[in-house]
Amino acid sequence: RSSPDVFESRMEKRSEVKRQPVGHSKQGEFIRCMEEKARLIFFAEGLGSKTSKGGFTKDKTLDSILNVEMVKEKSAEEITQIWNQYFSAKDTVYAVIPADKFDLMWKRAQNCPSFLYALPRKEGYEFFVGQWSGTELHFTSLINVQTQGETAPSQLVLYHYPDLQKEKGIVLMTAEMDSKFLVVHDAQCLANQVQLFYATDRSETYGLVETFNHRPNEFKYMSVIAELEQSGLGRELRPGQASDKS
Repeated sequence: RSSPDVFESRMEKRSEVKRQPVGHSKQGEFIRCMEEKARLIFFAEGLGSKTSKGGFTKDKTLDSILNVEMVKEKSAEEITQIWNQYFSAKDTVYAVIPADKFDLMWKRAQNCPSFLYALPRKEGYEFFVGQWSGTELHFTSLINVQTQGETAPSQLVLYHYPDLQKEKGIVLMTAEMDSKFLVVHDAQCLANQVQLFYATDRSETYGLVETFNHRPNEFKYMSVIAELEQSGLGRELRPGQASDKS
């Protein structure tokens, strides 16, 4: 009543919002802005340069975990059993990846070192950027990038060990994470998505990774969520639901 002009201006803005197409939102614009910002930051700096921060092990070798010389006499099946038994008692993520699957992931990682992952929450999703640095894959949240920029530390690192790849046909993987931000369930979800997007036979799925890296202006963050839902991971990996550690 006191400011008719202000009231009329607000009503016009409300009408504009109502006319916006489905899927358009200020949050969507924010995320798209952050996607581009994250991509530029990680290409310029690389999360790998921050490995010594946040309690992560720098240059973590397989020899620091496993007596490589001793297991060379064992079969791939025996090594897999040893690896799984050792880490099953630890609060972390681990896997034994077939050599051919890792070859595909590694080849694609050279061409497309970054991607945007969606971590299912009780309501909605939280976005994380993953960046390959050698055979290490570093993750940090998109909001972490927004608040800390190029100094954003890794919150999760997946370590891949191809030491036994040629002889045994397997690549060993384990992880370290910042427990202040992530739990094992979260880390497992992100690790599963790496294989979903980088080891897939479905061209449309890997196409999202290519678009994020090479045509960022065409990238749609909702496509990641749609792919997760279609694959079943979005439903399976919501908090409170179990998933395999393989």
